[in-house]
Amino acid sequence: EEDIKEFQLGKFNFNYPLRELVFADGDDKEVNKLSPKEAHLLRLFCLNINDVLPRSEALTKIWGEDNYFTARSMDVFVTKLRKYLAKDESLEIVNIHGNGFRLLEKKEEV
Repeated sequence: EEDIKEFQLGKFNFNYPLRELVFADGDDKEVNKLSPKEAHLLRLFCLNINDVLPRSEALTKIWGEDNYFTARSMDVFVTKLRKYLAKDESLEIVNIHGNGFRLLEKKEEV
C-alpha cells in the first residue's frame, strides 16, 4: 500500500506525488495543489478510508511528534482538507472523539 500513488475519492482524483487534488464533475473541473503536509495527511486518510485514522499515528508520521501544538496544527490541516472535499457531498471527514478522524465515502444508493 506504500506504493499507491493515485486515489479515487468520490468525484476527486488525488495524485500524491504531484500533490494534486482534482475535482471533476461533468464540465466542472478544479485542480487544487496541496501542501506537502496536506498531501501526506490526505494520503493517510485514503489508505484508511472509512476506518479511524488515529490522531497519534497521523501526528507521528507527518509531524514527527504527538503533542498539543502539533495536534492543533493537524486540526488546521483537517479543516483545509474538509474545505477541498466539500465539493463532493459523498465525502466527509468526521471527528472520532478522543481517538482521531475518519474519512467517510458514502456510496450512492442505486
